[in-house]
Amino acid sequence: MTSTATRPRGARARAAIAAKTLRTDRWWLAPLITVIGLSAWVAYATVRVFMHDFYWVEDYHYLTPFYSPCVTERCVEGASHFGRFLPGWWIIPDAALTLPFLLLFRLTCYYYRKAYYRSFWLSPPACAVPDGHKSYGGETRFPLLGQNLHRYFFYAAAIISLINTWDAVLAFHSPKGFGFGLGNIVLLVNVVMLWAYTISCHSCRHIIGGRLKHFSKHPVRYRAWTFVSALNVRHMQLAWITLGTLALTDFYVMAVAAGWFNDLRFIN
Repeated sequence: MTSTATRPRGARARAAIAAKTLRTDRWWLAPLITVIGLSAWVAYATVRVFMHDFYWVEDYHYLTPFYSPCVTERCVEGASHFGRFLPGWWIIPDAALTLPFLLLFRLTCYYYRKAYYRSFWLSPPACAVPDGHKSYGGETRFPLLGQNLHRYFFYAAAIISLINTWDAVLAFHSPKGFGFGLGNIVLLVNVVMLWAYTISCHSCRHIIGGRLKHFSKHPVRYRAWTFVSALNVRHMQLAWITLGTLALTDFYVMAVAAGWFNDLRFIN
């Protein structure tokens, strides 16, 4: 084997062995689970977005986040908090005002980059496992160059989280006035998790304290930075949790709207 000292300039640093990797554990399991999980979620979300039905419960003002805000001419009046100004063509999502930004926010998220780079692109699929491509260009060319726009998509995601929060507040409604049911809990849990995922973003952490030279001169921002940093450690878990809460919230609203079961009411 050629040592580091005698290796010719430009020679590959990989050991001279025939095997592509010496790992004998199930290193392929994590990428496989990621492919299955993300593919299943995208399939479910795509079907629901273009179903154009069962997204609004009139009695309790439940609106699924997949249709918020509902802005096409096809939207029912109660669910259209911001007006209906887009055509009602089936190819246009009813939440066309927000879904593209949410998709771009997640696609450019630092954790999701790692997830789909490793699972779908095999770049690389795991540590100590060779890349599935002959060359590596990083994120210096189109379309990966657009990953640098993540910080701007963060602002859009924060605004959308405010809209989802407003939807959760409006849901405390019943035919008799104030009401509280299981659907309210589902919507609130989803909103809390969405906020936790959004503010745990690396861009948010940098916005709060990344450019400060002296934390001692900015105690409030330092405390906020510390809080966001604690959430940032859980960014991967929150990324998956919010996929689950989004799907669960949408399914619950769809089931109640379709009459599959009634909402469990605690007050009115």
